[in-house]
Amino acid sequence: MHFLRKTLNINRMSGLKIIVLAKQVPDTRNVGKDAMKADGTVNRAALAAVFNPEDLQALEQALAIKDKHPGTTITMLTMGPSRAAEILREGLYRGADDGILLTDRAFAGSDTLATSYALATAIQKISSFDLIICGRQAIDGDTAQVGPQVAEKLGLPQITYTEEILSVNKKKVRVRRRLERGIEIVECPMPLVVTIHGSAAPCRPRNAKLLMKYKHGTTPSERQEKDEDYIAMLNEKPYLNIKEWNVNDVKCDPEQLGLSGSPTKVKKIENIIFQVKESKQLANTDKDINELMQELIVNRILG
Repeated sequence: MHFLRKTLNINRMSGLKIIVLAKQVPDTRNVGKDAMKADGTVNRAALAAVFNPEDLQALEQALAIKDKHPGTTITMLTMGPSRAAEILREGLYRGADDGILLTDRAFAGSDTLATSYALATAIQKISSFDLIICGRQAIDGDTAQVGPQVAEKLGLPQITYTEEILSVNKKKVRVRRRLERGIEIVECPMPLVVTIHGSAAPCRPRNAKLLMKYKHGTTPSERQEKDEDYIAMLNEKPYLNIKEWNVNDVKCDPEQLGLSGSPTKVKKIENIIFQVKESKQLANTDKDINELMQELIVNRILG
């Protein structure tokens, strides 16, 4: 496997340069009977597309740093089809400075290994940064692998399961990690990759002024799908142009992308829906409660 070891141009000027990795995912928190296809794959058309929750929390950590360090810039990076630009706009509405959509048919079918490779090559193209922040895992896969794999491919240290980034300066980051049996405080020199745990603070809501500023922001692919003339608008407001990169832009090895670069194969996915077959109503009396306890013990549900 080819790994990236190119020397990166790390920012050491005023403010910090932060890259936030984000993903648009099907809303698996609201799964219905039509969520799965007959072949066992996810029926994405039946599920709403949402901003991956922990990536949104990662954005909040970046925005909190920006609040404390004037001059800090936040670049959002996502990989997906043209519709994934929606979460880049959501980031801009909340305070991110720009976004990049990594999109190409060659990326289709990528597992975590191929995805992290594509993201790492895009980060190399960005080149200058201090900190990479992303969610611990995506709700459509729950692998928690992409962040650590990106760090490995870039040759960077990493801190995972971060609940809060406590402090940042030009030399190091101090965070609080949420572990299974408690918490710990960790320091690490920059640059590094930080993955954000689901117990972190939720992201702030959209800013009304930023919403009005960026609501017409689009990628080249989105503009091609519409009949409107955006030339004049983009000349007047170039910040409405959301960057879009393909395989050639980031100089990927095609053999490490998509299905050919993905050793993970999903054999089967089952959609299990629990249904209530019977119910029992209890009065607020000691007799009913005692009878319920006896029934639970007899049926070996308790004891």
